[in-house]
Amino acid sequence: MVAVLLGWLLAGTLTTQAGNQLPTAAKPRNFTRSAHLMGSHFTFTAVSSDDSLAWRAIRTGIREAQRIDRLCSYWDSSSQITQVNRAAGLRPVVVDQEVYELIARTLKLSRLSNGAFDITFAGGEKIYKFDRQEHAALPAPEVVRASVARINYEKVLLDPATHSVMLQDKGMRMNLAGILQGYGVRRAQALMRQMGIQGGLINGSGDVSCWGKQADGSGWRIAIGDPAFPQSVSSWLTVSDMAVVTAGNYEQYFTVRGQYYGHIINPHTGYPATGLRSVTIICPDVELADGLDEVVFVLGPEAGLAFINSLKGVDCTLITNDGRTLASKNMQVNYYSAPGQPAPATSSLKP
Repeated sequence: MVAVLLGWLLAGTLTTQAGNQLPTAAKPRNFTRSAHLMGSHFTFTAVSSDDSLAWRAIRTGIREAQRIDRLCSYWDSSSQITQVNRAAGLRPVVVDQEVYELIARTLKLSRLSNGAFDITFAGGEKIYKFDRQEHAALPAPEVVRASVARINYEKVLLDPATHSVMLQDKGMRMNLAGILQGYGVRRAQALMRQMGIQGGLINGSGDVSCWGKQADGSGWRIAIGDPAFPQSVSSWLTVSDMAVVTAGNYEQYFTVRGQYYGHIINPHTGYPATGLRSVTIICPDVELADGLDEVVFVLGPEAGLAFINSLKGVDCTLITNDGRTLASKNMQVNYYSAPGQPAPATSSLKP
């Protein structure tokens, strides 16, 4: 009898003796909230039939991103990253296991990319002004070389026994900005899922990670912006249980004799990375995708595409300075034939 009654309840067909039909179960809905976190605009969406659970989960995700920012921010005077930077060339600093492991993962990416990704970029001298203006010339070669003298991920010394971190030389600085938003999104998503949110999407200023389905059962449609036409969409894809990270190198730039120079610096040469306007990485791990977009920018179109094609489970689509669109061998994306088309539900873009 219990099994029969349970079946009726699930079907929403059980009636009382008075003949009144019991209310059917609430249908899932998309609950969305925006927040300013890590210096960027974040959007949290939770799919649930329980509005109280959805809002609690979103608040939990926001608090988790805030916690990670306090722990690892380059700009927070009390963060553990700031403590490591203050002790550069002097002594190791014991950090939380979480921070230690995050730094260790960035160094693995540095080795994998032969230094194209390097968290010690913060020790470089600021010799460029990305003001969208025409400049007379690039800085002198000796100035450029000197600007990256303190950038070297191999001089980040880790001690697994004590979970300590040390920057070997005075004047070195580390900044996790190239991967921290992705890590924050990943951790927020993990907590929301643990709370029972079966479907959702978090967008941290272009670092998008989604899981499950939308309330109507459809996948998550992610838009890729068109650098040539601001506020428009060049392409889109529908995904689930996947990260889609899009980075643009066209909001912070300058030009010299018509040549475009974006704000992402090649840590080997000291010169701005050239050749690309937009990079979109697709893979299951939003933290990894957040780091890989910078790798591709530094390597450039051809080498960057070859690098992604050498990785398992990772794809990309690139927009070059001259307007060409390139895609990795397994990439499936839908392209709009003309600019100015209406954007899909979720837009992905970060400067």
